[in-house]
Amino acid sequence: MDEPTRAENTLGEALRAWRGRLTAADVGLPATRRRRTAGLRREELAALAGVSVDYLLRLEQGRSRRPSREVLAALARALRLSPDEACRLHLVAGLLPPVPGQVPDQVPASVARLVRHLGDIPAGVFAADWTLLAWNPSWAALLADPDQHPLAPRNLVRALFVDPPAPGGTAVLPTGDGDPDFTTALVAELRLTLAAYPDDRDLAGLVAQATAASAHFRALWKSPSLGARMGGRRTAGHPSAGRPVFHYDVLKLPENDIRIMTCAPARDSSDAHHTLAPLHHA
Repeated sequence: MDEPTRAENTLGEALRAWRGRLTAADVGLPATRRRRTAGLRREELAALAGVSVDYLLRLEQGRSRRPSREVLAALARALRLSPDEACRLHLVAGLLPPVPGQVPDQVPASVARLVRHLGDIPAGVFAADWTLLAWNPSWAALLADPDQHPLAPRNLVRALFVDPPAPGGTAVLPTGDGDPDFTTALVAELRLTLAAYPDDRDLAGLVAQATAASAHFRALWKSPSLGARMGGRRTAGHPSAGRPVFHYDVLKLPENDIRIMTCAPARDSSDAHHTLAPLHHA
């Protein structure tokens, strides 16, 4: 008869590995005596984190598997964990990672390079609250260059529900041409974002403004539906391009909580191809 397999101890193994990579000098402790093994001693980490040595031993041995958020936060600080490592610490302990205070608004260099290299494909990078953070020249050609129109709303929620562009006016964002699936999905996304960042005052203010300004937003906000995906077939409102039709797609990057929206011309839309044609010869 086979022996029963030992239960995995992912949390304990991670704690031991992180403890083993630190030295006393790394955490400001004097190296007073010779060490038989590399890394912090268990009693040193326990003292830094404010927990008992016995409790830390039980965590490392897998005899305790559900530490509190406060203990995890203390261990993460004591072990000098990076944000990604602190996230992993929570996950292996069976808890969701801590909620950041504000919606991230930084575009990683790798994402900026990707958007630039898309060339003739219009692409924009959005924060989780649907504020436009970056775009490529094709995006500016399809819609309007946000740098040339600083007063145009750069937040998609605000452009749809609070301060929409006047008919024939400047639009730097694709507003879905009144597509109900587009607006339903957008509001559902915003509802999830507010749940993820409950302490972000700017985000709460955006929701309050949209609620006050739009009965349509209020109805969508109360709806339990998660909505359809953000992508689909849309028209663009470029002033010199007639009514070109594009396929919009949205790619989420969970690590940075940003979205990349791309706009590919529909095969049967000559106006769309005409809009981007000058870029092919730039």
